[in-house]
This record gives sequence, C-alpha cells and structure tokens, in this order.
Amino acid sequence: MKTKLLFPFFLFLFCLLTNAQTTGKYVLVIHGGAGGMDENMPDSLKQEYLSSLNKALEIGEQILANDGTAIDAVEKVINYLEDNPLFNAGKGSVLTSEGKAEMDAAIMSGKDLSCGAVTGVRKIKNPISLARAVMEKSQHVFFAGEGAEKFAKEIGFKFVNPKYFIVENRYETWLKEIKKKKKGTVGAVALDKFGNLAAATSTGGMSMKKPGRVGDVPVIGAGTYANNKTCAVSCTGWGEKFIKNTVAFNVSAMMEYKNMNLRDAVSEMINNRLSPDDGGLIAVDKDGNFTLQYNTKSMLRGYVTSDGKRDVIIWQK
Repeated sequence: MKTKLLFPFFLFLFCLLTNAQTTGKYVLVIHGGAGGMDENMPDSLKQEYLSSLNKALEIGEQILANDGTAIDAVEKVINYLEDNPLFNAGKGSVLTSEGKAEMDAAIMSGKDLSCGAVTGVRKIKNPISLARAVMEKSQHVFFAGEGAEKFAKEIGFKFVNPKYFIVENRYETWLKEIKKKKKGTVGAVALDKFGNLAAATSTGGMSMKKPGRVGDVPVIGAGTYANNKTCAVSCTGWGEKFIKNTVAFNVSAMMEYKNMNLRDAVSEMINNRLSPDDGGLIAVDKDGNFTLQYNTKSMLRGYVTSDGKRDVIIWQK
C-alpha cells in the first residue's frame, strides 16, 4: 500500500528534477514538396498522395500523443516519406545528370540547438537517420559524400545498393526531360508535450542537378532550423534561393529580434525575400501556432494537433 502511495510522489519528483512536465499540447506539420502539381492529375494518384500524407501524420501523432519527443516524431515521419517512392527523398529521389541519386538531409533540436546534416549520400536507405546520428554520435554537424558514408559504416549503418533509390518513373523522367529541373523535398516540424521543437528535412535535390550540387536542405539555417525560443522550420523549393536568403534562420531571427509573430515572419520571407515560384515552408512556434506558406502552384502538406485539428492539402483551398 505504501509503495502505491509513494510511486506518484517519486514520479512527480522525477518530472520536477528533469524538467519533464508535459503541457498536453503537441503539433505536427509536414510537407512533401512545393512545385507545380497538375490539378487535373488522375484522382487515383491524388488519393495516393493524400493517403501517404495522412499515414505520415499518423506515425508522428502516435509518438507525440504518447509523450514521445519532437525529435523522434520528425525522424520517423521522414523515414516513412523517404521509404515512399511518391516523394523526392530516399527511394524515389530524382536523379543527377549522370543518372544517380544523391541525397541530402538535416535534423535539428530546438531544445539545445543540436543538429546534424549529410549531403551527397548514395547508399544510405534513410538519410535523415544518418543526419540524426551525426548530431548524436559525432562531435560534428555536417558530413558530405564518402565521408558521410564512412561515418555511417563506422557506427554500424546498413548500406543499400544505389539502384534501390531509382524507381521507374524517376528513371523515365531522367531519360525524357534532360533540361527540365524539378524541385521537391519532404519535411516535418513538431512541438512535443514537453515544449520542445524539432525540424527535419530530406531530399533527392533537383532533377538533373550536377553531381556534387548541394541545396538548402542540409544547410542548417537555410532549409532547416529549430530553436525553442522561437520556432521550427522546414523548407522546400529552389535551394539556391533559400541558401542566399538563409530563410529558415531568418524566420526565427525576425521572431526573436523584431518580435514578429510566426505567420508574419514566414510571410515576409516567402512574399518579400523570395521570388514567385521559388518554394515554400512549414513552421510551428513555441506556443503551438503553425503556418504552411508557399508561392508555387502547389505544396503537398498536412498537419495534426492535440486539440483535433487535422488536414492534408495539395492546392489552395
């Protein structure tokens, strides 16, 4: 009987000492890339995209609703999207001008600004998990190409044949559209019940990019950023433009130094710092406010919150 009475006390003490009190509030926002998806696409394909976005939300929501961390939620959401050939990340990544998949990913924790990134990886099934390993198992932030894969081997990551990433429709696109560049990325931002923010982004980059090209996704502050003082951000679009404008960090900076709210800070970057058709981003702030903005024809996106808000969208409503 005494043991039963003491257990709640010790649980309370543990939470107090570890600052692990929960707010009960969580938010998860995701994107599957911004671009020019045709509204006249077959309904069956549209439903595949919407169903996949819903599945990604379910994976992340289950973690957050059960007192999981924001960093776990965004990683697992991105794992799913990387494994889904509908999206330009992991399996299904677009190809370089040499017909190979070169992938980038980054992850960041708003709690302590810890982060990890990889670029130009060709044999890692889930680049976002390698990015997290860089964050947690190395003293560095950013690994590239062979160095990233050497690090992966050292810590026991399993490798896959580079052919794994190439699905039929991507290969056909590479053969037919030698001059056409397609943009697309997957991303997730989350606020967990402990008040911590996290962001994760993964991509195959631009279709027909030159080998070795690096976009904004793995550049902390350009395509990915999280800070518990302000917000978590994941970007998608023309990477070079996001790098030049350090878009993800500037959203946070405008909130911290100019006292702008999340929506206005994101609007400033999308509408005034970027050009039309450059892309978009998703963001959630420390209070659970979130926004999904873009200046392209479409952006695959969705969100779910602890108070029952939920939607998946492709075009403007």
